Amino acid sequence: MAETLRTLIARNAESFSFLYQETIDLFENVRFFDPETDVPCLDDVDLLYLPGGYPEKHLEALVANEACRQVIKDFAEWGGRIQAECGGMMYLCEKIVTDDGEFSMCGVLPHVITARKADRKLSLGYRRFVLDGKEYRGHEFHYTQFLGEVPKSITQVYNAKGEPVDTPVFKYKNVLASYTHLYPI
Repeated sequence: MAETLRTLIARNAESFSFLYQETIDLFENVRFFDPETDVPCLDDVDLLYLPGGYPEKHLEALVANEACRQVIKDFAEWGGRIQAECGGMMYLCEKIVTDDGEFSMCGVLPHVITARKADRKLSLGYRRFVLDGKEYRGHEFHYTQFLGEVPKSITQVYNAKGEPVDTPVFKYKNVLASYTHLYPI
């Protein structure tokens, strides 16, 4: 009999809201938490899933919950398994910059995201990549960007036509993160 994967999923009406029901259905033992208000216990968690959304619209609440950000950073440093997509990846970065200032995030990934109006650029399309012999598919939809040069990816990402795109995929310890919203295939 296969072991049940204990999954904790960030969920919020807007900050972490882009979540396929099919993804939730993959897991038998699922709990949810709100990174704006909760401090999760990760002692018995096999996977922390940080879906996409609009964290840039709720930065003050996310910054105010410093304990949550620290628990997540510690979990990553201890080798906890994390999957982060789009807004979840942004939350794992050093900070998010807006027209109102700079906001510290979890600091797991050494990148800065810009949500300033002058830096907005639509990134949209189907995405595909192969990592460790497994194919991943999903889509990308965001206006935020990396501040400065796009960081190096651990694998090449392709669009629906098979053309390379500059969407990076990051792996740090047991963290897998990207702007790509993955879809179970």
